[in-house]
This record gives sequence, C-alpha cells and structure tokens, in this order.
Amino acid sequence: MAIDIRTLGKTGLDVSEQGLGCMGMTFGYGEADATEARATIDRALELGVTLLDTADMYGPYTNEELIGRAVAGRRDRVVLASKVGNEVVDGKLTWRVNGRPDYIRRSIEGTLRRLGTDHLDLYYLHRVDPEVEVEETFGALAELVQAGLVRHLGISEAGPATIRRAHAVHPLTAVQTEYSLFTRDVEVNGVLETVRELGIGFVAYSPLGRGFLTGTIRDTSDIPEGIDFRRIAPRFKDENIRQNLPVVDQLSDLAAVTGTTVSRLALAWVLSRGEDVVAIPGTKRRRYLEENVSASDLTLSPDVLAAIDSIAPYGVTAGNRYPDAEMAALNR
Repeated sequence: MAIDIRTLGKTGLDVSEQGLGCMGMTFGYGEADATEARATIDRALELGVTLLDTADMYGPYTNEELIGRAVAGRRDRVVLASKVGNEVVDGKLTWRVNGRPDYIRRSIEGTLRRLGTDHLDLYYLHRVDPEVEVEETFGALAELVQAGLVRHLGISEAGPATIRRAHAVHPLTAVQTEYSLFTRDVEVNGVLETVRELGIGFVAYSPLGRGFLTGTIRDTSDIPEGIDFRRIAPRFKDENIRQNLPVVDQLSDLAAVTGTTVSRLALAWVLSRGEDVVAIPGTKRRRYLEENVSASDLTLSPDVLAAIDSIAPYGVTAGNRYPDAEMAALNR
C-alpha cells in the first residue's frame, strides 16, 4: 500500500492524498473505543497518512484531546487540521454557528492546548455564520496566521461567493465539503469550479457516503444503536435506504468485475477527480483504515469511470444528507 502526497492550494500545504477523518472516534458514530482509536491513528501514521482532521465540536473537545495524546512526541510527522465555528460554550454544543472574531480568538487557545501544539497546520471555518460578514471572521483568522498560531486557512461547506470573499481577505489553502458518489453537489453548484479557478485545494469528507458506499448498510438495523448521527439523517431513513440500495448493489457488481470492493471503488473514484482533491475517509477501526488506504493503489480505467458515472450520476441519491436545520447551514 502506498499513499502519494498531494499539494493543497497555491500556498503549498503537502499532505497525504488520503487523510484520516477522526470525528467518529469520539463523536457522532456510536460508542467510542479509545484504545482502538489510538491504534488506528498509530496505524495510519505507519501507512503514510499524514493529515489528521478534527474539530473542537467533536465531543466536544474529546476528539482534539485524543489526537493530542496520539501525536505527542511525533508532532513533526503529522499535518493537524481542526475547525471552529460550531459554537461550544462551557464544554457543551449550542448548535449555533458563531463566526464572531472574539469567539475565533478564544477558540484557538483551547484547540492548541488540547492538541498539545503551538500551531495548527490548517484551520477551517466549520460553518459560515449568516449574522457575521465573512470578511470579519477571516480577518480574525488571518490574525492567527500573522501570530504564528495557524499556518494555513480553510473553509467548510461554503458557497462560491463566500469562498471568493474569504479568499480575498486571506488566501485559502483548502475548501472542505462532503463529496462522494452519493453527494456530487460540488460538481454542479460552482464550488469545484471556483476552487480550481482560485487555486485552492479541495478536501472531500465522507467520501464513502457515511458508510453507505461500503455495502454494509442494508436497513436501519445495520446502524449502531445509541448516539449515531445516521439515525437522524434523512438519507438513512428506511424508505431512502431502499431507494439507494440498487445503486450500491450495481456499484458492488462493478467492483466485483474489476476485482475490488465497493468501498475501494468509491474511494478511488474520489481520488481520481483530480490532483487537487484529497479525501479524508473517517474510521475508528484499523481494518477499515487499511482497506481505505489500499484504494490508493487502485487505478480506474476510462471504461470503469464511465460505468460509475452511469450508475451514480449527480442527483441519483434519495434523501438529504442532513436534517433541514443543518441543510440550511450549507453552501452559504
């Protein structure tokens, strides 16, 4: 297994073409297992994964703390990316977006402390605050760069106009948005076109459709009990699962013909979208990490790419990826 290095943006942040989305290790996807999560991070570094992706809201705070412990003594081997903007007050999520400069300045201190570092390699605005001009927010983020606390800036789930406005304040290194065979919005809403015009890297989260594109989810009983985001996600309601399964089954058949698995096929497809695209599949288990990393060895032929497009074109998926309130916070 070999992971290539790709460069995000004109500012030149070199990262592994696959990073590791760490959210599910402590937040959003069922019960946590700190021992296996730590072992997964260790294995990722062994396999050449350099980019670790987290956020202060994951936990809250526990995700950054886990990563801080895991990279202690080897900070120079990793690219640490975190996010700010989903408001946390007194250790609790408010489920509000906060892009005020004073909140940005306060938040970086805790993030650096929890990660055990004096700087972040990449700091994203997690969601755009509709009540704060993005120029104000990125003015505060630019101050963090000037102070040496952050090396590169990014933005998550923003629309083309907002990306341009933020980039005009301080050059963006990365735009992070959900992108997979089940979520191809960025191909048609101008986001990919905009980042390529401006020379910004693109980071694809949930490239396996939150597990749907692994072929392991057939109905809601396959989603772990307890606190798992997918239990409230419209796309994972039984009626939508039933509509989406034929797409997964056709992709699985295509994968079998090409001698691979559907998850490797789906992840290799994301990586094939361009040298400016980096994927951050999330997992908290070593066995899934290793399968994900092996997708970097898979080259898809033009015929296979054409077959994939015919099976999973834009708009094929039933059900929104978030509940209505969260959908309203996207593409601002």
